[in-house]
Amino acid sequence: MEKQAQALDQEKASNTLPIAVLAFCAFAVTTAEFVISGILPEVAQDLGVTISSAGQLVTAYAIGMILGGPVLTILTARLDRKRLMVGLPAVFIAGNCLAALSPNYLVLLGARFLSGLAVATFFALAIVAAASLAAVGKQASAIAQVALGFNLAMILGAPLGTLLGQQFGWRITFVAIASMAIVGALLLIWLVRISVPPATGPVLKELRVVKLPDFQLAVLLTAIGNAGALMFFVYLAPILVTESGFTPAAVPILLMAYGLGAAIGNIVGGRLSDRALFPSLIGLLILLAAVLGTFSLAAGNQLAAVFLVGVTGALAFSVIPGMQTAVLMAAQGAPALGVALNASTFQIAAATAAWLGGSLIEQKWGLLSLPMIGGGITLLGAGLAVVLLLRTTAGRRE
Repeated sequence: MEKQAQALDQEKASNTLPIAVLAFCAFAVTTAEFVISGILPEVAQDLGVTISSAGQLVTAYAIGMILGGPVLTILTARLDRKRLMVGLPAVFIAGNCLAALSPNYLVLLGARFLSGLAVATFFALAIVAAASLAAVGKQASAIAQVALGFNLAMILGAPLGTLLGQQFGWRITFVAIASMAIVGALLLIWLVRISVPPATGPVLKELRVVKLPDFQLAVLLTAIGNAGALMFFVYLAPILVTESGFTPAAVPILLMAYGLGAAIGNIVGGRLSDRALFPSLIGLLILLAAVLGTFSLAAGNQLAAVFLVGVTGALAFSVIPGMQTAVLMAAQGAPALGVALNASTFQIAAATAAWLGGSLIEQKWGLLSLPMIGGGITLLGAGLAVVLLLRTTAGRRE
């Protein structure tokens, strides 16, 4: 028995390539989510819509994830995991192909919604599959490797997709994303073996977690704490071109600066959260609010704008590990569902941020109102972190 366990661990230790395939798939779907921000001007001009209307393409993708995540996860809970993981990208591929062929704005809006439908469930399956492929004690490292695909999408995927769209037309960007997803699906078939069994218990029973006050506060913290920076990021390309005076060709480089900052912030924020969860969240959110407000005042200075874009990326992603940890702490017996609901909440925040930003632009508040108002929203998130800190401290005393 011991020899069998050792052999199994050795087999799992050699699963670097399958886990890399999962990371590649994560890279493809996350690129699709973020790249639209970089090609908003091109999409708006080609389809004859306003920037604020084009921004709702972010909303459509997010709504697809919000609705598709819980619904598909429940409906497919008892299906074979391998077949499901291969089948879900087919929906994503179809959505991106439709986006590339869209004759008008409404069809593109529907294509973005379709693209987002299967993404949340695929994310959840990828994380679970990575953990099952890892050797004992290496599950967290495997999950981190998959998460690297998300960060690389920010650093490389979105900027390169933006550059591709600017040089050859925005439709080519969606063709490239669909092509990556096809490659990813084929690699899943050939290289990834999934030993995770389908669910057998009552999945709906875990929904009681939504009644827990601390869980509700933690999820609300995710929504409000991220909304301000998300509103800034959705309209970052037009802000940089219109208010900072950069050429459209410079936008991919600036998005890369944001993504590089995000990768660094994710690592640093995780370490800070391990040491002091809520105090670090409070401090980081206050800093993020200050930087967003400062950008509104300094956007006309290109050097300052470049610096602040990178810092905003770092701070915006530095709070995510802590927020995820807060949700896990509050989920009490339903961590998987807690994380899934938190992911849906993040997308609700993204959709709301895109809608609010577009509304502010339509009401003639101006592009530079977005980071300033976003900073105010972020401060509300810091206030929620204070409430959670006080509740946690009071609970320990009891």
